[in-house]
Parts: sequence; structure tokens; C-alpha cells
Amino acid sequence: MSKPLEELVKELPSDIKSEVRDFAEFLLAKRTKKAPKKLRQDWAGGLSDLSGQYTAIELQKKALEWREE
Repeated sequence: MSKPLEELVKELPSDIKSEVRDFAEFLLAKRTKKAPKKLRQDWAGGLSDLSGQYTAIELQKKALEWREE
């Protein structure tokens, strides 16, 4: 049967204990649920001045190109 976690940690050298602590803190932070961010829509209509120049599909393709630049 394996030893309890506390016993195993006590047997580790101090530098390794520090790594175990860091990893445990990382795991706890990863599990902590963060409040979802509110969806921003202040960009809506931002390309309306280009609607006469491009179709909706063309605008989507252009927007992808601009994001990649």
C-alpha cells in the first residue's frame, strides 16, 4: 500500500518540496473557476462603411486577412 501524500512530501529534499508546492498551486489555480467575461459588442457595425464595396462573404474573408497581418 502506498504512503499518504504528506509522508511522501516530508521525505523529499527541500528544493523538490518547493517544486511540489508550485505544482500544487498551479493545479489549484487551474481548477479555480474564473468569472466569465462579458461579451463585448462595441465593434458591431465597424465595417458598415465598406458594405457597398464588399459582399458579406468578402468582408468576412477580408476581416480574416486583416487579423492575420
